[in-house]
Amino acid sequence: MQHFDLTHAEWNRTIREQLLGQGIEKLPHAILLTGPAGVGKTAFSENLAALLLCESITSELVPCGRCQACRWLETGNHPDFRQVAPDGDDEEDGPAEKARKRGSGIIRIDQIRELEAFVFVGSHRNGNRVILVTEAEAMNVPAANALLKILEEPPSSVYFILISSRSKSLLPTIRSRCRVIPFGTPDAAAAATWLANAGLGKQAARYLKLAGGAPMRVARWKDQGQLAPIDALMDSLIKPPADPIVLAGRWDSLLKGNGAFQMESLVEGVQRWLFDLAQEHMAAETRYHGGWPRPNGVKDLNPVTLLAAWREIIQFRRSANHPLNQLLFLESLAAHFLRALRPAA
Repeated sequence: MQHFDLTHAEWNRTIREQLLGQGIEKLPHAILLTGPAGVGKTAFSENLAALLLCESITSELVPCGRCQACRWLETGNHPDFRQVAPDGDDEEDGPAEKARKRGSGIIRIDQIRELEAFVFVGSHRNGNRVILVTEAEAMNVPAANALLKILEEPPSSVYFILISSRSKSLLPTIRSRCRVIPFGTPDAAAAATWLANAGLGKQAARYLKLAGGAPMRVARWKDQGQLAPIDALMDSLIKPPADPIVLAGRWDSLLKGNGAFQMESLVEGVQRWLFDLAQEHMAAETRYHGGWPRPNGVKDLNPVTLLAAWREIIQFRRSANHPLNQLLFLESLAAHFLRALRPAA
């Protein structure tokens, strides 16, 4: 489990109070957390799982962090906790098996069937058992049907927490068996304050807007060392070289210099910049780059050309994770980008 400190995160406080207002014993046994990515659903679910498993809950309904159960959960060894995620890579798989599984992007039926013994056999600690399913919409039809059967009559000590950013893709029967908890994009000021306290300082609002208002996405950028590559990408977009080969070479070095910064993030960054250039030209405002320096001559650009390039780059995003030749892919992307920056006739 990856933990983020939500102690000072105010935006989900109301959700927590509504869910735990009648005490932990009144919690529903199947919960579905829905909403856009990066707003804190996973961190919220991890805290809830820790609360359900803690053996010394505080009076404020907070896991103590010190008992045996909390220590086991922190190290990923709690016998009464299971997490299911797409691909299902297992630590015991060899490199070839992991390579085969990676990228499948689904939750398979065998991952759900493995839960049956966990659900219908007694607890190791004589307490609660928790199953956390992240990206629940990634279940294929057999997996979803298998989970539905388990959800029909689970033991009273078993809790299911499902997370989905695309809950409409779930079976309606699964949604109907869960208490749905919607998460929205948090208040920008509260999220920026939390990020500033997390170490981003005065730049928090800038990155928050770039992330579409999703604070946990920014937190992950920081933890993965992606903020420096993002800054470098922005520099290349604000003051790009005129030659697409030179620009592609700069992007290629950027990708090779930081393993966490992937091609998909680079393509998304280029696409969002084009969108904002068009929006600034037409409406004198931006959606993603309000905190970044503005290039000169925006009014000389053609918004129709900018939006056409933005649409064309959708095709680049579809193949961003597996280009046949990275440098040629980047050269084509750079050529599309630079053509869109030509002054309007």
